[in-house]
Amino acid sequence: MESGFTAERGFDVTLETKPGLHGRKYPREFLHSVKKEGFGRIITPVNGRNYIRYEGGNSFGFATHPTGRGGELVPRLSAAARSGQRGLSWNVELITTGETVREVFGSTNWRITDTGGGLRRWQIDLYWGEDEPLGPGKLLARPRGTEFEYGYSEARLKTATRKD
Repeated sequence: MESGFTAERGFDVTLETKPGLHGRKYPREFLHSVKKEGFGRIITPVNGRNYIRYEGGNSFGFATHPTGRGGELVPRLSAAARSGQRGLSWNVELITTGETVREVFGSTNWRITDTGGGLRRWQIDLYWGEDEPLGPGKLLARPRGTEFEYGYSEARLKTATRKD
């Protein structure tokens, strides 16, 4: 969320624009975060769109909501897996068995709604939802509402729920 990127919290808030933003300027580290995470909620909507979306290369655009390959992302339900990962393809439902994931996210049920080449083999990126960043630097992509970064857990596929 753009609102969390303030100088008081230690962020580089130098205003800059990028291709696709039509000259509108945003804090430098906010745009860096959008590039890393894919989407970021902006303070002032543009033509009814509340988000900036990273479109690859150095290009950005505006969006009505965060999406993955399977449509709108749902907090604490949507997840991403590495492209081409056997068994973790798009729209597969799974259950994480680790207690830590349930405690942090309040959920053990997930659906692969996005894929990406930036993930490691067997890594599943769970969608937290909207939040300000925990802090600058290494904490840029971590939500302020938790200090959880990663955990190791087994996951099992839900039976007879694949819908593709």
